[in-house]
Amino acid sequence: MAYKPPTQGLAGQIFDVVTLLVLTVGALYVPLYLGLAGAAKTPNPVENPTWEALGQNATEQQQWAALGFTDPASANDIVTARFDYSFSWSALAIMAILVVGYFILVVRLSDKEYRDVIEERFGSKRK
Repeated sequence: MAYKPPTQGLAGQIFDVVTLLVLTVGALYVPLYLGLAGAAKTPNPVENPTWEALGQNATEQQQWAALGFTDPASANDIVTARFDYSFSWSALAIMAILVVGYFILVVRLSDKEYRDVIEERFGSKRK
């Protein structure tokens, strides 16, 4: 007798796909909405910028022109952007709790699924 795994209905499959789609989109966009992504900042833009004041040499100026930035003022915010290297212990703690919680959830659910499959395939140990 060949093993035949249980089948899932169409409604269950649609629910699974929609759930995974919502979780994926949420994982990508929630950090943007919470302001946790995009760390580039513009703390000190140069007033009346010139290419020299922005520290750009002739080769860099040509590359900016190739990108469509011929006026130094239009590239001012991009050139002077600096990353925010601030650190938050609370954000680290929350992330650690989430990662450990997810790990525990996966291990517990995997253990339950594993035991269910073994029992379904080979029968119960208890006799």
